[in-house]
Amino acid sequence: MIPYNAPVQDMRFTLNHIIGLPHVAELPGYEAASPDLVDAVLEEAGKLARDVLAPINWQGDQEGSVLENGVVRTATGFKEAYRQYQEGGWNSVPFDPEYGGQGLPWALAMPIQEMWNAANMSFALCPMLNQGAVELLTEHGSEEQKRLYLEKMISGEWTGTMNLTEPQAGSDVGAVRTKAVPTKDGSYRILGQKIYITYGEHDFTSNIIHMVLARTPDAPPGVKGISLFIVPKFLVNPDGSLGERNDLRCAGLEHKMGIHASPTAVMAYGDNGGAVGWLIGEENRGIEYMFTMMNNARLGVGIQGVAIAERAYQQARDYARNRVQSRAIDGKDPNAVAIINHPDVRRMLLESKSQIEAARALAYYTAAAFDMGKRHPDADTRRKARALNDLLTPVTKAWCTDLGVEVSSLGLQVHGGMGFIEETGAAQHYRDARIAPIYEGTNGIQANDLVFRKVVRDGGQAAFALMAEMKELAATAKNRPGDDLAAMGENLHHAVRDLEQATTWLVEAGKVDPRAAAAGAVNYLRMFGIAVGGFLTAKGMIAAQEQMMDPASDKRFLDGKLITGRFYADQILPRTAGLLKPIVAGHRAVSALAEDQF
Repeated sequence: MIPYNAPVQDMRFTLNHIIGLPHVAELPGYEAASPDLVDAVLEEAGKLARDVLAPINWQGDQEGSVLENGVVRTATGFKEAYRQYQEGGWNSVPFDPEYGGQGLPWALAMPIQEMWNAANMSFALCPMLNQGAVELLTEHGSEEQKRLYLEKMISGEWTGTMNLTEPQAGSDVGAVRTKAVPTKDGSYRILGQKIYITYGEHDFTSNIIHMVLARTPDAPPGVKGISLFIVPKFLVNPDGSLGERNDLRCAGLEHKMGIHASPTAVMAYGDNGGAVGWLIGEENRGIEYMFTMMNNARLGVGIQGVAIAERAYQQARDYARNRVQSRAIDGKDPNAVAIINHPDVRRMLLESKSQIEAARALAYYTAAAFDMGKRHPDADTRRKARALNDLLTPVTKAWCTDLGVEVSSLGLQVHGGMGFIEETGAAQHYRDARIAPIYEGTNGIQANDLVFRKVVRDGGQAAFALMAEMKELAATAKNRPGDDLAAMGENLHHAVRDLEQATTWLVEAGKVDPRAAAAGAVNYLRMFGIAVGGFLTAKGMIAAQEQMMDPASDKRFLDGKLITGRFYADQILPRTAGLLKPIVAGHRAVSALAEDQF
């Protein structure tokens, strides 16, 4: 497996010239995010990813985590790497300074998370879930709960988990059976089993704070009867010190296709009378509260897709530069050449590179909207930013994770037969990437969320507002000098037109024929991702063209942005046209086949 080098130059360009990080840094509370600080953060994070996390990735995949006598031991080097991560203050980047956070934007936290996941996805899952738990407690925890837990979770001294899934309750969270029995002292006794709990048990920290969905005795059925509880591995005394071990344990570790070094636990609560838990907020509002953590995790999983695609692309690119095989197609040189000279290999690499850069911009753009929705002083601007973040979160999660699988598969193809050999490391990227379209809500669920909750519910208002910006930028691009931007402007215009037609149809169909709308939802989300990716790529091309006027600019990098953008315009954006008919008409066949005809 080749070394990982964070694409800091592209990250910096995306932050500064596509999503407008300097404007985000002007928001109240984000003033510390100066250009010098941002550069230093990116450089130092890149070093930790390259020098500490990436070198133990392959070893972790081969060794995995092990459950021995109730204790989970993580792979060689992981515990020590976590200590460096924690001591470096990396876990605290986007959180409230009142509890030890650094108060920096989530838009800056995203490229850092990308680095961790690209270097070592199995490792990065632990801090990703912990950060979501911190966000949940920050938004919904009581003052006492914040006092007891936030500082240590923000510092990374403790970590947090998300406990939703049960053997009979996968995506249907309303089928949860874990019980929460109230006691006289105001706590609850938690009894039940949870599965697929990422880092539900590990040896990184002295305590693990579980966020557990459970049902109280008199709760109504379904999702309206679910409550949310804090259930620590070790009880926490009023002074913040650790008390006795809680009544919970890791009953087993899942044997997975990938992310082997990440311990995915089966958690048993209440073998000896019930684990002690404390209610977050009010009873029966657990799903509402948990969505704060889930949406944070969905954005984090989206960045995983970008990250694993980047890692697979870097490995395929370097292999293509060094693997010598066959003469060039024009036959001018009788000697064999590096395979990066063959047009189809170049196509696969550009297919990867152009979409990675578009997806990176989408993930950062969605995070910036989250920052604006939290911190902008104008209420109407906050409302619009929240609507944009809500709209793009399922697109980011699903489109970017599908891309992670696609690009890691292309990476195998570039390697040829060597890609199928585990020792090259290319196969690990594909195995690791494959879980991301499944967890935190499958990509089919994300597509339904986009269609029904984010588009149909508001009559497409947020979607059409974004499309108006996209059309305006397409017109701007068409009028810029140069063939590359003209091609981008023209193809972006057509892609937005396709997206408008699909959205108009779905707004009506979603009201009168939900099955028809749902049948086209995945294709609609894919169309949305391609189109918004083109919009952000066009922004980058315009910025690159402007930056080239500066004599001190890196013209080779900027020229590469224009060429890569042109590839996206020519070969990716036209795919929206092919998706339109399956969205508006494909439901007929989807609905027609009887169960016994499958």
